[in-house]
Amino acid sequence: MSQQATLAGRSAIVEVFDSFRDELDEHNDRRERLIKSSRDVTNLSKKVIFLLHRIMTDDASPEDQDDRKRAARAVIKGRDKLKEIQNMFAGFSHEVKGDRFWRYQRAVSPGLQEYIEALSFTHYLDTGRLVSYDEVQKSLSDNEGNQYFPLPLEDYLLGLSDLTGELMRFAISSIPHRGGRAKANEVCAFVRNCKADFEIFVPHVRDLRKKQNVTSQSLEKIEDAAYTVAVRSSEYDLPPEMLDDLVSRTVSSVHGGDGGGSGRRKRGREDDHDDYDD
Repeated sequence: MSQQATLAGRSAIVEVFDSFRDELDEHNDRRERLIKSSRDVTNLSKKVIFLLHRIMTDDASPEDQDDRKRAARAVIKGRDKLKEIQNMFAGFSHEVKGDRFWRYQRAVSPGLQEYIEALSFTHYLDTGRLVSYDEVQKSLSDNEGNQYFPLPLEDYLLGLSDLTGELMRFAISSIPHRGGRAKANEVCAFVRNCKADFEIFVPHVRDLRKKQNVTSQSLEKIEDAAYTVAVRSSEYDLPPEMLDDLVSRTVSSVHGGDGGGSGRRKRGREDDHDDYDD
């Protein structure tokens, strides 16, 4: 073989490996962009959840005890913030067009699940029920109905499962307010039904079993708070205002101000992001 043919062969091989290098660089750069976008979605989704809690409980004054009005105000502000997140999804949708989405699904999943949690909490305050799969997918589409990317069923279920922790915080925080004891019982029944309905999917969805364990803990906290309130309330013949004050002190002493105990879950989701930094 002549020297010229040898050099031509080497050049062809170098070109092939150069294309491999460019493809890997493009893949890593796209993954990093998606991870960053997913973190931004996660952070903004958390802010939406905190906003909803603040409006429904922390900001409730003695003159603002109408639960329906507070819920309507929370839903309006929550949906405005959710539109910002939807615009973020639209902004990186070109990165995950077609089958490419499934290659980068793990990079997008943490933010997507947090968004579903925020969306489902807003939807619950608005309607008192779970947001459907089709409703979530519609929120991830443009005005013409074109999907930014397909919604994985496992991300939908895991996001809904995380909702139960926020409902626990909502129920316990609501107890001291007028009508809060009835609201806590209502939320307790809702969370119990969610746990039962999700159980059928446990063998088919990775990580759902761990989420179900957290849901069980959340349900137990709501039941403990409701039981404590019922027992203490029966001991006193007091006007509703004084009884609410007693309930508030009781809840604070029992739960030590822990409105949710969801810090480990939040930390865990940030750890999911860190898995992609390797």
